[in-house]
Amino acid sequence: MNKDQFEDIRPYKAEEIPAAMERIANSSSFPLLASYVYPNEPIEAVKERIRNYKTVKAFQTETMRMVNQRVIEHSISAFSCSGLDKLNPNEHYLFVSNHRDIMLDSSLLQYYLVTKGFDTTEITFGANLMMNQLVVDIGKSNKMFKVERPSNNIKDFYRSSKHLSEYIRYVITEKGQSVWIAQRNGRTKDGNDATDQGIIKMFCMSCPEDKIKAIDQLHIVPVAVSYEWEPCDILKTLEVYESQFSKYTKKPGEDLNSILTGITQEKGRVHFELCDPIAYAELSKFENLTNNEYHKAVARLLDSRINKAYRLYPNNYVAYDLRYGTTKYRDCYTDEQKTMFINKLKRLKKYDTCDIEKLIDIFLGIYSNPVNNK
Repeated sequence: MNKDQFEDIRPYKAEEIPAAMERIANSSSFPLLASYVYPNEPIEAVKERIRNYKTVKAFQTETMRMVNQRVIEHSISAFSCSGLDKLNPNEHYLFVSNHRDIMLDSSLLQYYLVTKGFDTTEITFGANLMMNQLVVDIGKSNKMFKVERPSNNIKDFYRSSKHLSEYIRYVITEKGQSVWIAQRNGRTKDGNDATDQGIIKMFCMSCPEDKIKAIDQLHIVPVAVSYEWEPCDILKTLEVYESQFSKYTKKPGEDLNSILTGITQEKGRVHFELCDPIAYAELSKFENLTNNEYHKAVARLLDSRINKAYRLYPNNYVAYDLRYGTTKYRDCYTDEQKTMFINKLKRLKKYDTCDIEKLIDIFLGIYSNPVNNK
């Protein structure tokens, strides 16, 4: 595969890092970012630190590690991960994750890998999120590669999907890097983590002659990330509510607001579970299926791993009992935890131009649907 064919979507190369670091340090937003990551250091000292980075690894293991550490310190009460023992440090994987937060799902996983001595992964980066040069520089210096959003033009969408598929396969089988991708286009808004079969179809586009090999070569590892307090839960509730009446159109600056809300909002406990990699023996059982049935079967296989590994918290059980009017899970939470959840629920009352009962049901669904899926 010709690596030059990926110039339009690839992350920065090593020789592009010094110039990117210079642009980041000179950005008008840099003082604000620096004060969050290095609150006790003079701005000029932080600028000098950034300018001195010559490699992606230095930027990730030092500054980006600190970014994630600050997020954990300020908004996560307990951060845990498990399943890394299932992986070979010398192997390259395709991490397919449920998607609850625009930035943190991939970023916190990179932090965990760095702290455990594993190499970081390349990361899919939606073209819609490339808002300005600073975001592009930080993203591409973090091994992020561009993914075009679905287009109404079928030919363009097919071409970009095949291009993405070829790049992912190139990264894993030739470049010798792992890749992170979400299980679907866009975050889960209703608490139901479901792998889009179109994602599986896309993986297969770069190896159309053998559908079993197409998936097996990528060494897929399903990832389940569970937040005690769902990032942007109220924003997601409002979006799902609006979507009931008309096609939802994002407002200017909405993605940035979601990123910042996700970073700063209290998330309570957060757990990452790296599931068992998808094995050849499992895939070979689907040999006789049509391509369409095969894509569905592989998607269901990922879903079964992710839903089983999803960690439920008291909030999930409170939401279930409130939504269905039961006491089925009464032993899974305290009165204090229930009161805390209800207080969060009461924040929806300020949106009094909406049907409050519908808003409440959507909000409860975000937390209770994982109980049903488990």
